[in-house]
Amino acid sequence: MQADPPAIEVNQLTKRFGNFTAVDHVTFQVGRGELFGLLGPNGAGKTTLIRVLTTLLAPTSGQACVAGHDVIRAPRRVREQIGVVPQALTSDLELTAWQNLDVYGQFYALPRGARHARADHLLEMVGLRDRAHEMVATYSGGMRRRLEIARGLIHSPRVLFLDEPTIGLDPQGRHAVWDLLEQLRAESGLTISLTTHYMDEAEKLCDRIAIIDGGKIVAIGTTPQLKSMVKGSDHIRLEITGDSTSAVAALRGQPYVIEVAHETDGTIIISTNDGTHALPRVVEQVERASAKIQALSIEQISLEDVFMSFTGRRLREEGGGRATPPRDPMFASAQPR
Repeated sequence: MQADPPAIEVNQLTKRFGNFTAVDHVTFQVGRGELFGLLGPNGAGKTTLIRVLTTLLAPTSGQACVAGHDVIRAPRRVREQIGVVPQALTSDLELTAWQNLDVYGQFYALPRGARHARADHLLEMVGLRDRAHEMVATYSGGMRRRLEIARGLIHSPRVLFLDEPTIGLDPQGRHAVWDLLEQLRAESGLTISLTTHYMDEAEKLCDRIAIIDGGKIVAIGTTPQLKSMVKGSDHIRLEITGDSTSAVAALRGQPYVIEVAHETDGTIIISTNDGTHALPRVVEQVERASAKIQALSIEQISLEDVFMSFTGRRLREEGGGRATPPRDPMFASAQPR
């Protein structure tokens, strides 16, 4: 029996604007039902990549298929199978939530009865049913974001593209969106592509994460896999009483030790690839050196540290990045046309 194709399949995809290469021979797959994250500094190529996948831009070379359809040969079929929630809030403030969904359902030529039933279901799901007939102008930012996710789902897409879905929201609003996304996956098996600047969001929600920089994917995997790619990803911190110099000498050169830092107050910091397994051997070496451990802790590398390791900059760092490509179409909702 032949396996289902991936929800997203990208092979050597490249997009150039004149002499500027925004996406450079990118290859990856996203499985059905997966929540896949894209992280990258400003100008890394994330938005251009998503615009190609949502048929708003044609690639220069390479191939991309979404929901089993080629973005060049069958763009309309792709648009019928995807939902897009852009970063900007684009719902009509002068309509009610229900009217926004109804109008959007008409864009996809949904029959009246089907789109009304779908709108009622989605408003219930995103917690807006009690305010469905109030003007969107009266909504908070978090409520509008939930409405726009519902709008992106009105035609029951197989793949949902989200661009910064929680930007500008307070913690309560962010967690409400997180809960909604997890509910969507649990109930429908929806495939979600998430572009975000929030490390905690990516780590909590994403099955796998791709780090993109300079138009290339520089790392891809689960959060533990990404952390394991960084040498010395765990730090064991020891507070030593007495002579710590002998303990440092005993630890240096051990096969499980990447680096040993000796601070002026006698604290020892050991970089290792697996702190949990290395800890007993570290303690044994320190005790053999006749040093006494007063306190110890294991610190695992953060996703932010991983990102810094691969890109050399923090996610929200401005400046010093790549040149901005020529102006291309705004990342807007992809509708059948």
